[in-house]
Amino acid sequence: MTTICGKVTAGANGGRHDVGMPLTTSEMQQLIAAEVTHYAERSHARGVPGIADVDDAVAAVADRLSGYGALQPLLDDPTIEEIWINAPDRLFVARNGTAERLDRSLSESEIHRIIERMLWQAGRRLDTSMPFVDASLPDGSRLHVVIPDISHRHWAVNIRKFSRSIRSLGDLVERGALTQQAAEFLRMCVLAGLNVIVSGSTQAGKTTLLNALLSAGRADERIVTVEETRELDIDADDLVSLQCRAPNLEGAGEVSLRRLISEALRMRPNRLVVGEVRGAESLDMLIALNSGLAGACSVHANSAREALNKLCALPLLAGGNVDGAFVAQTVTACVDIVVHCEIDRTGVRRVREIAVVTTNHGPPDVDVIFAVGPDGLMPTGIRPSRLSKFERAGFDPSRLLARAAC
Repeated sequence: MTTICGKVTAGANGGRHDVGMPLTTSEMQQLIAAEVTHYAERSHARGVPGIADVDDAVAAVADRLSGYGALQPLLDDPTIEEIWINAPDRLFVARNGTAERLDRSLSESEIHRIIERMLWQAGRRLDTSMPFVDASLPDGSRLHVVIPDISHRHWAVNIRKFSRSIRSLGDLVERGALTQQAAEFLRMCVLAGLNVIVSGSTQAGKTTLLNALLSAGRADERIVTVEETRELDIDADDLVSLQCRAPNLEGAGEVSLRRLISEALRMRPNRLVVGEVRGAESLDMLIALNSGLAGACSVHANSAREALNKLCALPLLAGGNVDGAFVAQTVTACVDIVVHCEIDRTGVRRVREIAVVTTNHGPPDVDVIFAVGPDGLMPTGIRPSRLSKFERAGFDPSRLLARAAC
């Protein structure tokens, strides 16, 4: 019988395979197929009911040995955006932004085994001292797990997949998330080195939009990304991706977002990207962007104006001796554009508004220059007093907008 974990395996047809090196997925499937086919033939010869579908049996065994078992087909399905498990008999997936419950179940032991494999591949741990974990899987999917000590009775598992079909602003135009005119405006902002904040709710498409925006930058641009859990997948040659690290069992070795932002500044970036800001690291990012770097980040918010308010509030909520007026002035000085995206009740994702950051000698505010209307995302005009930010960047957006400034 074939042995996967050994020096040599002997297949049903007498063939031998040297496994001094790890088996590839294709080699493993060939070995499994030979064994399953041989078993089916012997069963049929003895008059014993055999395996009805050899291909399905091979796929199921291969998924269990080298993949994620019953979850592997869901991870391989390009129409599925997110998977979550609330209990062994309560599995859900999201397609096109809408949720549906699956008519299947998993055992507690299988859920535990799948999570163990995922965490092992991600180099993360999960125990009573660390009852939840946020990690990236090898394919780029984001895993979040909460153990039963915290989640009532059962494991709470979320796996968020990311679209590989949207790589550029042009792809977003084709999907109807942007108009061509708005996409061209954003492309000019990125090329001019303006600092962009992407806002929106959970699953609104912030990461996808941020990827597309940054892929529109100059080819010779050096980009350094800083993330708590790796999600960004930017098309750039000169790219360095930094990811936080959780503390070990002794509570040592933690690498925070704040530390990574500090280290990123020593890596000669032309553009610094913070995947998402939630706390005190927002001030570090703002100060970094105020030192002459181009930058971008995402933030959870319900509108462009609320995103700006949140950036002003996060450093204060994190504690410490931080002056609110200083934070507001820093936001005004270094944030240029806010792009707000949304997902509606039908699951449609789109950019709802594009705004330029302004101030009237007070707290920072936004002037919405593109907004969703009956004909999609259309320009609303820009006042001449708002042009200075763009003039410093070397272009005049009023020539691009359909309606002249008033």
